[in-house]
Amino acid sequence: MTVTHGRPRTAEITEILVAHCGLDAEAAAREPAASLEDLGMDSLALLELSAVVADRYRVRLPEDAARLSIAEVADLVTRETDPPGHTENSIVIAAPLRLVWELTNDVANWPNLFTEYASAQILERDGRTVRFRLTMHPDENGAVWSWVSERTTDWENREVRAHRVETGPFEYMRIRWHYDTEPEGTRMTWVQDFAMHPRAPLDNAGMTERINTNSRVQLAVIKERIERAARAGSATTGGDDE
Repeated sequence: MTVTHGRPRTAEITEILVAHCGLDAEAAAREPAASLEDLGMDSLALLELSAVVADRYRVRLPEDAARLSIAEVADLVTRETDPPGHTENSIVIAAPLRLVWELTNDVANWPNLFTEYASAQILERDGRTVRFRLTMHPDENGAVWSWVSERTTDWENREVRAHRVETGPFEYMRIRWHYDTEPEGTRMTWVQDFAMHPRAPLDNAGMTERINTNSRVQLAVIKERIERAARAGSATTGGDDE
C-alpha cells in the first residue's frame, strides 16, 4: 500500500473514479485486483480519469490504462510523482581519523556503537568487502526488522560503499560513508540513495524524513561514544579496511 502524507494513494485514485468516472465503490472494494475495464470503466471514463490525473498529479496514464487495477494506477502515479530518496548527514567527531575509521567499520561491534541494532552477524568476508546481517531492536509495535547488507571499505579514498542485499521495502538502497580531517577532528558523512517499493508503508519522501531523523540521532550517539573512547585511550579497534 502506497502512503502519501499519511493517506493511501489507492484511496485517492478510487475517489477520483467515483467522483468523475461513475465507479461503483462497493464493486471496487469487492474486487480490488480487477482491472478498470472489468470494473465497467469505458473509454469516456478513462479519458476523464486521465484528465484528472494529469491535472492533479502532472502524470500521463498509458493508452492501455484500462488493463490496470486501481492499485496499479496508484503505483504508477506514485512512481512518477515521488522522486528517489536522497539523504546526506554528517558530524564532526573530536577524535583522530584512523580511530573513527576503525571503530565505525568494525561491523561486528555495531550493536555497541549504534543504539538501534540488537545484533550484527558477519556472514562472509572477501578482502575489503564484508557481508553481514543486521537485526534491529523491536520497534514500537514489537516488530523485529532484519536484513543482509554488503559494504566495501576504501581506506585510500577514506570512503565506504554499501548496499542492501535483502532490500525489504526498498527497490534499492545504496550507502556511501566518507571521512574528512578537519581542525576539530574527523567529519564523518553518510549519504543514502534509495527508492521505496510502490506498495511499501512509506513513500520516498516519508522514508527520507525518517532516515534524516534517525541519522541525526545515531550520529550524535556515535560521536559521544567515540569521543569517550578517544579520551580513555583504550578503544578496541579492528576495522574491515586492512
